[in-house]
Amino acid sequence: MAGYVVVNDEITDEAVFAEFRERIAATVEAHGGRYLVRGGATEVADGDWTPGRLVILEFDDVDRARAWLNSPEYAELREIRRKSANASVIIAEGV
Repeated sequence: MAGYVVVNDEITDEAVFAEFRERIAATVEAHGGRYLVRGGATEVADGDWTPGRLVILEFDDVDRARAWLNSPEYAELREIRRKSANASVIIAEGV
C-alpha cells in the first residue's frame, strides 16, 4: 500500500529555501519516492483551508516514506527548510 508525504510550506526566506529546493529531489528519488504535486497553483474548492506551497510525494509504502523523512540526507535539508519556511508535514497511508 502506497505511502504519501504531504507538505504545506510557507516560505519565509526564498534565498535560503533555494538550496533546499535544489537538493531535495535527489533524496526523494534515492528513497524510491516521486513527486505528485510540487508547489503548483492551488484552488480552494470547499472549506477555508488556503494551502501555501503544497507538495505531495508518493513512496511504495509508509515505511519507505518514513525512512526518507528519517534519513541522514533529509535531516540536513530539514534544517535548511526550518530556517527558511514554516511547514506542516504528514505521512498518510494510501488505499
